[in-house]
Amino acid sequence: MDVAADRKLFLGARLKRLRRERGLTQTAMAGDLGVSPSYLNHIERNQRPVTAQLLLRLAETYDVDLRALGQAGPAGEQALAEVLADPLFQGLDTPRHELLTLTEEAPGAAEALLRLYRAFTEQRDRARAALIEGAASEGPSPSDWVRDWIQARSNYFPELDGLGETLHASLDPTMTGEGCEALARARLATRHNLAVKVMPAEVMVEWTRRFDPHRRRLLLSETLDPSSRAFAIVYQLALAEHEAELTALVEAARAPDAATAALLKVSLTNTLAAAILMPYAAFQRLAEATGYDIARLQARFSVSFEQVSHRLTTLSRPTARGVPFFLIRVDQAGNVSKRYASGAFPFARFGGACPRWRLHSAFRTPGRLVTQIIETPDGTRWFTLARTVDRQGALQAQGGQGERYDLAIGLGCELKEARRLAYARGLDLAAPEVTPIGPACRLCHRHPCAQRAAPPVDRPLKVDDWSKSVSPYPFGEA
Repeated sequence: MDVAADRKLFLGARLKRLRRERGLTQTAMAGDLGVSPSYLNHIERNQRPVTAQLLLRLAETYDVDLRALGQAGPAGEQALAEVLADPLFQGLDTPRHELLTLTEEAPGAAEALLRLYRAFTEQRDRARAALIEGAASEGPSPSDWVRDWIQARSNYFPELDGLGETLHASLDPTMTGEGCEALARARLATRHNLAVKVMPAEVMVEWTRRFDPHRRRLLLSETLDPSSRAFAIVYQLALAEHEAELTALVEAARAPDAATAALLKVSLTNTLAAAILMPYAAFQRLAEATGYDIARLQARFSVSFEQVSHRLTTLSRPTARGVPFFLIRVDQAGNVSKRYASGAFPFARFGGACPRWRLHSAFRTPGRLVTQIIETPDGTRWFTLARTVDRQGALQAQGGQGERYDLAIGLGCELKEARRLAYARGLDLAAPEVTPIGPACRLCHRHPCAQRAAPPVDRPLKVDDWSKSVSPYPFGEA
């Protein structure tokens, strides 16, 4: 969080929330911070600004990330603004200062409104599905639940990063000259009696990877590119070596049903596999040294563009933070199949991405990286990258005819962080060309771009999608 000398910060509600979360009285917190209780009381009532010195004391005393302190509560202003953009509330004029007051002064009430709206939209969608299909489902889909659970933790799992670094070091690819794939394959064979076999596409049919527990074999399709094949092998190694730890994390999450728990385990195993292929410290150091050059990171760790992009959203270690990136993946119709952020990008929670964003036009230049500076309705500016990636498994699904089902990856960070990126060099970041985008074009009838494009939707993922993918969610290509 930037603290300019001439800018007064009134963070009373957030400071009060921090104090209550730690179970402190005003007198106790004032003593910890070296100020008087009356001064702290004035700050909490926004009668005094928070000084830079006090912010530093907060960070040192309570190990607080100042960026997190600068964010709103669970239901932020942007999320409430998106909800109120629903035509259901047409004619109800809610100014921004009222939303700010609600999120700052009563974050619990704001979160309650958001949950109520989410329940309403889910019920509405179930009713529509029942009319169309003659059946209704209950509760959020497994993919929605897992996505929200991961994002609530800012896509950062220090315990998995630690396990990944340890396992990568035990493989020691730098000493042998062999890559992680060969070393992981050998470790599966020697320690776990598990063989890896590459099979013809006509044998695998629609599968790109499949584990045969009875014959102790991991079967991989010949259509996989090297990075996807390596990821699938390391994924199996992560599961073989650390299934107990992964199961404990899943149990602690308290998933609502068995299908959701299974999907969460797949996701966490993928996170661990990525931490093995791209160990945190080495990956973060090279990213900083190269200006977050994705091609250099791909070459060093023998991974794909999408795998690097997703790993960039997980660099939140307090002692070695990376640029707080967000990531979103869409198809040509605008359907969202992946969205994560280590920062605070205001994803549309009930719709898709705005078509004015070049993420959608990236399909016209396959494989080419395009940049754009966008501005969200809250006035925040973001430096973004977009590029297409190929969906794995399309080749065999089309009988070898090679029709491609391209996806596009959008990656970005706040404009103030762009100076750290090689892709922003030479740009005038002080007075850039900016494109305003809307929050959720499916809902926002006020936004001009809503009249020019078909409304994108958030594509629900089935459990089968994960089990058939090459590198199952979140680091895989399909």
